[in-house]
Amino acid sequence: MNYVFLFLLLLPIKLALKPFQKHKGRNLIIQTAKIGDFVNITPLLRQLGRSDALLSRTVGPLASRDATLADCFFIEDHKSGFLKKMRLALKLLNRYSHVYLLQPNSTNLFYAAVCNARNKQFLNVYTRKWYHGIFYLTASGCVEHHRDMLTLESYLKLADRSLTWRSQPKHATLPLWQPTRPLPIPDAPGKIKIGISISAGNKAKTIPAAVWGQILATLAPLPCVYYVFGPQDEQRYLDEFYQVNGNTGNVVSLVGQLRLEEIPWAIARMDCYIASDSGNVYIADAQGVPVICLSGPCCMAEQRPLGHVLVISPADIAPSSFVFSAPYRFEHSPLRLFALTSANRNDIFAFVAKLNHKEVINE
Repeated sequence: MNYVFLFLLLLPIKLALKPFQKHKGRNLIIQTAKIGDFVNITPLLRQLGRSDALLSRTVGPLASRDATLADCFFIEDHKSGFLKKMRLALKLLNRYSHVYLLQPNSTNLFYAAVCNARNKQFLNVYTRKWYHGIFYLTASGCVEHHRDMLTLESYLKLADRSLTWRSQPKHATLPLWQPTRPLPIPDAPGKIKIGISISAGNKAKTIPAAVWGQILATLAPLPCVYYVFGPQDEQRYLDEFYQVNGNTGNVVSLVGQLRLEEIPWAIARMDCYIASDSGNVYIADAQGVPVICLSGPCCMAEQRPLGHVLVISPADIAPSSFVFSAPYRFEHSPLRLFALTSANRNDIFAFVAKLNHKEVINE
């Protein structure tokens, strides 16, 4: 509700300045979620050509290396304090001709509504609050999004209602940014190189170490080497992984060794990527790397990898985590959510066994 009061406070200024706006065709994208969600907005970025964006600082290293993005504002710099909020609102007010709101929470709705753009396209989602109506009154058009609709397609329809998820490809950076230093990825000739994420940004989506043990045992007949991706704060998950599976020679830890902007290049060197519904899965999918995604509590109808993918979902548990409504606790334990049946293990083996080897580029 506080943002409603801020909007009403700014409304006289917004209306007074509107006649003085010079429309130069500039685009503003508003989406302040994390890595996987950022990758899923990149088809829209391609469609628009070049845009400014209001983003989360988390994705800054990717955004700063993306040719589809010009000026980026980071929401973390403007969420606390009245003056900071007002300063950004006034900066955006007469700057853009087109505004595309992809994540309509109260904060983002406020900034989108303040803008005097001629064309303002808002996503309308299932978490809309009653008081959001005042912000939606400022929109030129809305795209209705439900839990059974692909977010990626809904985002594209903000630009053109005729577009589908096949209209534009995804990317992590455009062009793919190449690291300026040698990456700590040992070469593994003749091996199937599998990247894995042993945790997720939402820790409740973490695949248990025991389930990783089943996956490694399933793939043991194949010449696999596993590269563990993750930031330094995931070391405890790596320790649990080693406790269950041992510190064998076919597991290479990259935990804490890669910068975010280096991860797409590193993942592109993999033959396969295995993880829960997390940012790296979408980076892998954008790089054309085959993906095995253990969905756990996540709704795959709404957001999922769209390339060469094997999705494994619990057969008897309905999804309880959605893109715009993602809890951090679930009714079922991780062991239940990520449990593998014998059929699942057979599918995993068959998927990996069919992969063609790619040469790992070890700069």
